[in-house]
Amino acid sequence: MYWENNFMKRFITKTAFALACVLTLSSASFASPASSASAANGDGNKEIKASFARDFQSAEPVSTEVRDSYTKVVFKLNQQVMTAFYSNNGELMAVTRNIVSSQLPVSLLMNLKKRYSEYWITDLFEMSQDQESSYYVTVENSDSRTTMRSNGDSWELYSNVKK
Repeated sequence: MYWENNFMKRFITKTAFALACVLTLSSASFASPASSASAANGDGNKEIKASFARDFQSAEPVSTEVRDSYTKVVFKLNQQVMTAFYSNNGELMAVTRNIVSSQLPVSLLMNLKKRYSEYWITDLFEMSQDQESSYYVTVENSDSRTTMRSNGDSWELYSNVKK
């Protein structure tokens, strides 16, 4: 019984966190000079700074955004912009990076092209969490905006909004 409750609690927490990441990344733009300055000036939690320095030793921080239940750190690593999400106690929860469709696993790319050939991709990113990767894609047409999450080698509906 304890294991089932603990599993459900972790599953709900991860699902809520993934939704927050999707919403944050789909509406976010690259850091403005003001947010870059706040990261460079040392605003933020010491545990998160120490964890980030340990997790991404050669990374160049771009911005830091502190939220109620997590901190979002945008950084550059090997010429690629990535985002790390940390809990308030400095635990790395997930890392995301925007990708192009050709970087998707072949089965996901083929499935996407087959089912959504009349749509265009407006957002696509990979999320690494608990040593597992998943992909989120947002596609649009003139009538709707649909976000899907990878589930093995297929897509599952995450949200759908009529325009």
